[in-house]
This record gives sequence, C-alpha cells and structure tokens, in this order.
Amino acid sequence: MKRPSFLASLLLSASLSAHAAPAPEPIRIGMIDGLSGAFANAGQAVVRNLQYGIDLVNARGGVQLPDGRHRLELATYDNKNGVEEALTGLHYYTDRQFRFIVEGNSSAVASALVDAIEKHNARAPQQRVLFLNYSAVDPALTNDKCSFWHFRFDANADMRMHALTEVIKGDSGARRVYLIGQDYSFGQQLARAARTQLAAKRPDIRIVGDELHPIGKIKDFAPYVAKIKASGADTVVTGNWGNDLTLLVKAAKEAGLALKFYTFYGNGLGAPAAIGDAGVNRVRAVAEWHPNAGPAVSDAYYEAFRKRYPQPEQDYVHLRMHLMIQMLANAIEKARSTEPAAVARALEGAQFHTAFHDATMRAADHQLLQPLYVSVMRKAADGDVRFDNEGSGYGFKTERYLSAEQSALPTSCKMQRP
Repeated sequence: MKRPSFLASLLLSASLSAHAAPAPEPIRIGMIDGLSGAFANAGQAVVRNLQYGIDLVNARGGVQLPDGRHRLELATYDNKNGVEEALTGLHYYTDRQFRFIVEGNSSAVASALVDAIEKHNARAPQQRVLFLNYSAVDPALTNDKCSFWHFRFDANADMRMHALTEVIKGDSGARRVYLIGQDYSFGQQLARAARTQLAAKRPDIRIVGDELHPIGKIKDFAPYVAKIKASGADTVVTGNWGNDLTLLVKAAKEAGLALKFYTFYGNGLGAPAAIGDAGVNRVRAVAEWHPNAGPAVSDAYYEAFRKRYPQPEQDYVHLRMHLMIQMLANAIEKARSTEPAAVARALEGAQFHTAFHDATMRAADHQLLQPLYVSVMRKAADGDVRFDNEGSGYGFKTERYLSAEQSALPTSCKMQRP
C-alpha cells in the first residue's frame, strides 16, 4: 500500500482539527480591587490567592457543565481603592458579559457594588451578575443591606471582634484600651463593635482613646502613637490593614511602646517584621486559618502554596479565597449553569469540607459561617512555631479557636429574592 505523502498527512491533520469541537468558553471572574498605590501589596496578595484557587479547580479539569469542562479565568481591574473607579470597573465587566465579580479590600466599595449590581440586575435580567466578597467585612452587607446577589466569604467585623474580645475577656493585663482604625464604614463599625462587646464582656476596661484616621494617606504614625502613649493605654485594638497597619506597629516599635495589639490583620503584609521582638506574646490576629493551625494536612496545604509562591513577600495565604473559588465551582456544577440566579440558589446552604476546615454558606443572609482562630505572635527561633510569616522569623500560634457555631452571630437580613 502506498504511504500518504507528508503533504497529504498534513492536510488530513488540518481537516480533522477543523472538525474537532472547539474548547468550551472559559468561565470568567472579574476582580475589582486596588492594585496600585498605598494598598498595592494587599491587592497583589489577593490576585495570588485567587489565581491559586483557580489553578486548583483547573487542575482537576475545570468546571463540568452539560457542554463540557470549562476552565476558570481571572481578570483584574485596578480601582485604585476608589468607589467611582470600582463602578467603572463593574461597567467594564458587564459590557463584556462577565457573570461573576469579586472584590473585598474595601467595605465602602463593596457597598457601592451591591447597590449598582442590584440596579443592573433589575435593569438587565438577561445579563445579571453575582458578587462574591472575600474581605469586605462591614456587618451591614449581610444585615440591613443584604442582597440576594452578594455572598460574603469572610467573617464580618462583628464576628471577628467577637473572637478578639473573647480573648480580651480573659486577659487580666488589658485594662486601658485604645481604639484606632481607618476612617470609613469598616473602621467606624469596628469601633462601635469594640465598645459594645468590651462593655458586655469586660465592663472594668476603660476605653482611653478612640481614633479614626484617613485611610491609606498617613505616612508617619508617630503622632498617633504619641497620643496612644499619652493615654496610658496598655492595649490597642485595630482593624487596620495593609500599610496602615504596618506603619502603625512600626511607629509603636520605634517609640518603644510595650503594647498589646489585638488586630484583624496583624499576621501579614509586613507587620510581623515591622514590629519584631516587641510583638512576641503581644501581637494577636484573628483569621479563619493560619499556617500553624495544624494538623499535618493543613501543613501540607500551606507548603503547597509556598512552593507555588516561594518569595517571602508572597507569603500571605487566604484560605477563604481558595474556599470561595471552590464553592463557586461546585455551585456552578450543581446549577448546571453559569446563570447568576441559579448559581446563587446553589450557593445558599452550600457546605465546604476538608480535613482541617468546615464552612457553611448561611442562606438567610449569604454570610459564610466558619471557624475563627485568634493567634499570638511567637519567635520561630524559640521552637514554638513551625512556620514563620514572610521570612520574618516570627510566626503565630493558636491562642483561641472558635468553631463555626461559636463564631456565628444573628442576622437582621430581610432578603428580597428574585
């Protein structure tokens, strides 16, 4: 039999390729957050964590739908931490038929996005979008401002404060507390929650300062630290994040203040290195997980992330973001569609389970219920922690664990469903 020529083989291959079914379109996720300016490091950490979660889903073949397996794909839009820029970003994505929007590093932005998405979905029911929130923790977003189109995967500020004040309740050395935070909806709510919860749990504590400062604009926190020192405070409670936290604790260190810091985000983005030895046994953070939470399967999960992102400055792991991507993929498969209303209904009551973490999306308000850890800073060289943070030589050790049932708080949400 005469063998086909090279040219004939090439033409046959091209013909077969032309008749092969095209790969299904990717499922696109549009991120809106600050990727430049004062909080660029926080935004870039989000990109890494979202991409890691997406890679885990794609590694298993993507998301199964009736027409085949679809890969997840991340797009980013730099809103420069501004509300108006964020709304422009939303229009950018809706014009391009994105169905899933993610944001989290500003509660003010999240609130504006919720309002805009409500209006967009009512106006264009065939082009609706779903908003997944990974970090914006203003409690109003799952209470009086709750929305069917919004799901939060982080504990809200009241829940995080509840965990911190459970530790403060047993801290006999905490007698004079200074509250300091960023002057926007989240910082304002955090101060109210701290006052209310401390009054209920430790009525003997005196609030000796309550300060709000412009977000992302303070380059030198020395004047604020001078006020803290003058107040005689022994404990600081703060929800500051990004450079606003790093510069605050650095200024306290330079002033020689031996303060306890109860923080929302003190375990990353440069904060441990900035405060150094002064933070050992003094700086605490609250999160849904941390690298030294254990058990061994948790260690393996963290080590896999570090293998993917080996640089010290990349070492800020957000389990909730990986969880969010996984739960979205599962909900799409359950709904057998990427239509946002169908996916939203599939997310309501959905559960996430691994060998070291369990979570449930509460249907009543779209607030994820999951464990919370309060951890305290330790020096890795002392052998007290296995992993340090960002190559700083300092890691965090669990001081208090709250189960999902213990961290949950009631909701006042009266959701309007389509």
